[in-house]
Amino acid sequence: MKARSLRKDKVNIITLGCSKNLVDSEVLSGQLRAHDVDVVHENRKRDHNIVVINTCGFIDKAKEESVNTILEQVELKKKGLLDKVYVTGCLSERYRESLAQEIPEVDAYFGTLELPLILKRFNADYKAELVGERLLGTPSHYAYLKISEGCNRTCSFCAIPLMRGKHVSRTRESLINEARKLVDGGVKEIMLIAQELTYYGLDIYKERALPDLMNDLADINGLEWIRLHYAYPSKFPLEIIDVMKQRPNICNYLDMPLQHASNAMLKAMKRQITREEMEELVGEIRSRIPDICLRTTLIAGFPGETRDDVEELKAFLVRQQFDRVGIFPYSHEEDTSAHELEDTLSREEKEARAEEIMEVQQEISLEKNMAKVGRTFRVLIDKKEAGRYLGRTEYDSVEVDNEVIVNSERNLKPGEFVQVNISKAYDYDLEGRVVD
Repeated sequence: MKARSLRKDKVNIITLGCSKNLVDSEVLSGQLRAHDVDVVHENRKRDHNIVVINTCGFIDKAKEESVNTILEQVELKKKGLLDKVYVTGCLSERYRESLAQEIPEVDAYFGTLELPLILKRFNADYKAELVGERLLGTPSHYAYLKISEGCNRTCSFCAIPLMRGKHVSRTRESLINEARKLVDGGVKEIMLIAQELTYYGLDIYKERALPDLMNDLADINGLEWIRLHYAYPSKFPLEIIDVMKQRPNICNYLDMPLQHASNAMLKAMKRQITREEMEELVGEIRSRIPDICLRTTLIAGFPGETRDDVEELKAFLVRQQFDRVGIFPYSHEEDTSAHELEDTLSREEKEARAEEIMEVQQEISLEKNMAKVGRTFRVLIDKKEAGRYLGRTEYDSVEVDNEVIVNSERNLKPGEFVQVNISKAYDYDLEGRVVD
């Protein structure tokens, strides 16, 4: 018997992909900890003997990263540095059989909704009463709140419904309870996430209930910022914007992926909206909250995309002046309806188009940042790095958006709010000094 097996198990959870995966890992770790299992996230000490890899299967690059991570952990197991390797998440849900054949050294593969089965490997039972009992994988002052699972949309490029199933909303009561527990634990900012926020409530309340949920959360004492991610533009409920305007602790920030601006591409992507309708929606949102920060994500290189489509998208960005933009090269996913289309563009060409489009946004971002010089913003401090503090305004979400480089003559703590006067602007960041 190996000496290691005489020691108490310690589990390291490695999370790949999006914030929704991170929440799943946090829930798993909370359940394990409730059963006295020693569990950590992304352990650098390497003093664990069991690894759970929560994989992503969204696009090609994400799948490659997930497979490489599995192989790395299996290699550690072969060397005797690990006792068990378990794999869960989207990649495992979608490709379980082929993964088990190609990497049989993994002790077990689990799907996205098989948390109880993972727990059984640790002689643990799922405790439904542990709502909100999560071991955060984020700094203690912010957290994600997943308000629903799955998606009912039929976008032609997207494999998420294949991995996450149909839309299932959580009850308002459970979400309010979880949010209160997070705030009691020191969380100042909560980011609402789902595959599609605006669909929230249609399944269980027979109406779009996101505005009501926003009001409920805004009533929680101590919750300083509430931020909205992943809102679908088609049939967008403008009541969301009205609540945002009325409640000061709801950030004037909206993440609304549009994916493209060419009507031909939008139709091929099955987005259920036209460019003209999107422009009307953006105009209406800005008329209600002129200083709102609008973030969107786009896809470059979708099957059939022409140079005219690319130019139309670039012109759209110039007209709409989005505050934040992310872009993905198209990934040809099997079992999606877009997979029936001919994927003629090379990966290099898709990436070149994405870079070309982002060059347009880079100029827009710099111009918008330069307009902030001389102004003072409320900034949430996230961390100290290389002798300087890094924080965010209400117009910036974690990891995907701008940061504020904060200079201060006094010590600042993560989770602290300060007033910062902006003195310098960069393409995607700001710099300033704390003012009293």
